Amino acid sequence: MGIISYLIVGLIAGALAKAILPGRQGGGIIATLVLGVIGAILGGIIGNALFDVPMQGLFHLSTILLAVVGSLIVLVIYGAITKRRGVRA
Repeated sequence: MGIISYLIVGLIAGALAKAILPGRQGGGIIATLVLGVIGAILGGIIGNALFDVPMQGLFHLSTILLAVVGSLIVLVIYGAITKRRGVRA
């Protein structure tokens, strides 16, 4: 997949991950895009390493599912980092 494909899949995956994960996440469309692209890359790595399923074309179901799972992982980590940073003792 090319960089444009990763951006499109990342935006879709980031938006789906924010819709699936309950709670209030900060960030606008740029943060969603960045988290989604990082999640798509992470999902591709996980899928290839664990299930021997590579990232395929732009509209393959496995590509979207792997990207969403990766985006959920990245979103949970991002939420943990931003919550920890915002709390002052």
